[in-house]
Amino acid sequence: MDIKFELCEDFAKKMDKEDPIAKFRNRFYIKEDEIYMDGNSLGLMSKDAEKSLMRVIGEWKNLGINGWSNAETPWFYFSKELSKLMAPLVGAEEDEITIHSSTTVNIHAMISTFFKPDGKKNKILVDSLNFPTDRYAVESQLLLKDLDPKEHIVVIESKDERTFDEKDIVEKMTDEVALIFLPSVLYRSGQLLDMEFLTHEAHKRDIIIGFDCCHSAGVVPHYLSDWEVDFAVWCNYKYLNVGPGGPATIYINKKHFSKEPGLAGWHGYVQEKQFDLLNEFESANNAGGWQMGTPHMLSMAPLEGSLKIFNEAGVENLREKSLKITKYMMYLIDNELSQYGFIVGNPREDRRRGGHVALEHDEAIRINAALKDMGVIPDFRAPNVIRLAPVPLYVSYHDVWLVIQNIKEIMD
Repeated sequence: MDIKFELCEDFAKKMDKEDPIAKFRNRFYIKEDEIYMDGNSLGLMSKDAEKSLMRVIGEWKNLGINGWSNAETPWFYFSKELSKLMAPLVGAEEDEITIHSSTTVNIHAMISTFFKPDGKKNKILVDSLNFPTDRYAVESQLLLKDLDPKEHIVVIESKDERTFDEKDIVEKMTDEVALIFLPSVLYRSGQLLDMEFLTHEAHKRDIIIGFDCCHSAGVVPHYLSDWEVDFAVWCNYKYLNVGPGGPATIYINKKHFSKEPGLAGWHGYVQEKQFDLLNEFESANNAGGWQMGTPHMLSMAPLEGSLKIFNEAGVENLREKSLKITKYMMYLIDNELSQYGFIVGNPREDRRRGGHVALEHDEAIRINAALKDMGVIPDFRAPNVIRLAPVPLYVSYHDVWLVIQNIKEIMD
């Protein structure tokens, strides 16, 4: 992406006028006196998400239990309908997707299904920079199998405490590793791992591999089916804007549909026979077999409206703007903030960069607080990172320009 940026405010406004997806900003609730840069933690509410939520609330009000069969989209099939909308964003077939529970619960479900220690092939490969809940879940799954995490977890250490070289990860793929679980994007530095390459290398060694896509789903196109990723999980309240604590997503490659879910529940039963209420579990022959409990209708409902926006905008178009607007932000940082000791901690190459910029400074926690006082909503991550996420659906180039000016004012 070779663009000749300029430092002046008029250039930012010019890019906004030329932005082909700028119109979607008007479909989100954005406070006039605020610049929202934290969509990689919690996405803003869209008017479309509000509409689908209010429809389901109205159905509950007017239909009661009959909503399961008589709602506009019968609640019993709601998760399937959302899977159809989600699948194109991650390059999956619709029956490889299910909307379910929370990310951490889904990690437990996946590890309990796919980790089958056999002889000396009894270890799980993780990285040192992943969000801690992933590690907690992996360790607890090992303990449930009476395995010592200190002996059965292989950890890839970062050489710079920011990023990884995929070749170093491959070196750790020994014949003792039964399963690999990695992030698609590192939550601090924003590095995007080469999922296709890592999946290919894992399968060459007969290793199951899965990814936590919380920081990539909705801002980076994936091709999970084509890459033959075994499984993936992600939350939907960041870039996908389902709302706080909204349900997460599981992807399972169709070649694994015959596996028995490690954590089974009633809603994972063959859907046509669920109300036979038989005691012998028969898993649905698709990703829905990994659902456990009744769908959380009120927290799922906003996802319908949100996903329709994504499919209308096109994830490839979102990625194009995301790369351009983060590159513009890095240009402004280099030219306006380097004198104050700021460092860009994320990879600069397009192919290695997720959706946020990791701005590093020794006084990051105080600068982050000062930004909030000025109406900018960033996100601090210890020890020294301010994460700035110019989400392509609702953040403008002028917003980015203003944020950099605010940081200059703080430092001065």
